[in-house]
Amino acid sequence: MTIDYDHFKQKLEVEKKLLEKELTQVGRVNPDNPSDWEATPPADRDVSQADENTMADTLEGYDSNKAIVTTLENRYNDVKSGLDKIKHGVYGSCQICGKEIELDRLEANPSARTCKLHVDSI
Repeated sequence: MTIDYDHFKQKLEVEKKLLEKELTQVGRVNPDNPSDWEATPPADRDVSQADENTMADTLEGYDSNKAIVTTLENRYNDVKSGLDKIKHGVYGSCQICGKEIELDRLEANPSARTCKLHVDSI
């Protein structure tokens, strides 16, 4: 089986840009650690004269953004890892057994780290 690295690199780069766009809607790059994202409170709230209900809604929105950032950041890191693997010529190998990851699995999830046999192992 031959993996078309250019094809998967393009898919991963498109997904990376989409994830960056989504992350900027609910978070920002941590200024103290540029490889980390942190949630931001919803932008549509003015809390300078806020009552308790507004503050509670803002905190709830922040918690929601924090959960979204965590999910997106994990996916983002997987995509960056996939691009790094392409760069170093090790893309498409299962992290558990070392065998090639099935092409249909890579098409469905270009940042897959395992073959179908080990999908639940990580």
